[in-house]
Amino acid sequence: MVHQIISTTGLSKTSFQIKENSWLAKIAAKKLRSKSVAMVLGKTIHLHNTTKEQFLQDERWVKHELCHVEQFKDHGYLIFTVKYLWESLRKGYYNNKYEKEAREAEEL
Repeated sequence: MVHQIISTTGLSKTSFQIKENSWLAKIAAKKLRSKSVAMVLGKTIHLHNTTKEQFLQDERWVKHELCHVEQFKDHGYLIFTVKYLWESLRKGYYNNKYEKEAREAEEL
């Protein structure tokens, strides 16, 4: 199912899909030592140990992940993936500028 939500800036619609029980999100959860994870690849939000309904009820979490969908859209899939990974290698997950931007989007 494709979802559409007005972006955090209110200027455009963001289309995305949700994949529950994602093996990719499960790997991310182990790496981050987190019980539940949402992660974005392109226009798909991958979930581990949370349901679509639980995720969609958490406005801050949705805004955070939609910011990543927008980042993929703005930079392109391959370019953003490389930039994100490089930033994480250099500064770590928490100090990654794309994660900082997504955390700021939670407040909008």
